[in-house]
Amino acid sequence: MEAGFFSEWLGRYRHYLRMRNYSPRTIQSYEQVVRHFAYYVWLRRTADPEKLMVYWEDFSRARLDTGVDVNPVMITDYLTFLSSRKTYKPKTIHRIISTMSSFYRFLYSQGVISSNPMSGVERPKIKDQELRYLKHSQVLRLIDSIADPRDRLIVRTIYATGVRVSELCAMNIEDIDFEDETIRVRGKGGKIRIVFVDRETLEDMSRFIGNRIAGPLFLGQQGHHISPRSVQHIFRQYAPAGITPHKIRHSYASELYRRSKNLRVVQENLGHTSIKTTEIYLHTDLDERKRVYQEFFPLAEENNHPAEAQKKKEQERE
Repeated sequence: MEAGFFSEWLGRYRHYLRMRNYSPRTIQSYEQVVRHFAYYVWLRRTADPEKLMVYWEDFSRARLDTGVDVNPVMITDYLTFLSSRKTYKPKTIHRIISTMSSFYRFLYSQGVISSNPMSGVERPKIKDQELRYLKHSQVLRLIDSIADPRDRLIVRTIYATGVRVSELCAMNIEDIDFEDETIRVRGKGGKIRIVFVDRETLEDMSRFIGNRIAGPLFLGQQGHHISPRSVQHIFRQYAPAGITPHKIRHSYASELYRRSKNLRVVQENLGHTSIKTTEIYLHTDLDERKRVYQEFFPLAEENNHPAEAQKKKEQERE
């Protein structure tokens, strides 16, 4: 099977992502990941292995005219090479693996390769993967501490709906259904979904909008939509250190799951394609863990409910 070169298929992959309505920034990020891997493959196949690190610092020496068909060993060696460099954190490696998996799934679907070399590639474990987030009462205190009506509504909207920053910035007034208490959101890849919003947040939106009936919900410069950078600046101004818009989205997911235990609904509300992505956001609530431990673990049960434990023991002896 003639697989072809990276120089040929990188352009086709870019077109494929564009056809799937990926954002220009995402396409650029994906292309850069594949391009770097292509450079690595070319260097491995043509350069002195002992000089790989030297050549890696100067991509002007590398080329894309090398075959896309690689074996799993090449993939593993590449990931090991990246991991050995201090600049590549585990989360970055995760993103690289996801991108390369997408690229090779595309090649496989096109009949370019006979097998996907990414199959079975394990992702590195991320220490302290549970991101810091705020509990419900803490988010409310944060919202109440913001004096500016627009900035306060921005933070509240993210928490009330669980939307991404990009989705918040793209919201239009006409996307809001005040009767059904929903907002139409355009997510990643141009996918449309409906998110729910509480009545108090809608009332705040109504007051904030005033007489406007269409256009951006949150205005930025020259009447355009507010930019993600402006929203991030708002969080740096008001939120505790380390609390970003993404962490408030995390708080939304954690609170909704903790109270509902419905992972599928949380997944759909967040706009995740894979439920595995949703699981990263979730926590087993400490109160729930404590209750289960005290109720079911034998030693805790004996200490907290001695009479019931003694009765249970006597029943077991009978």
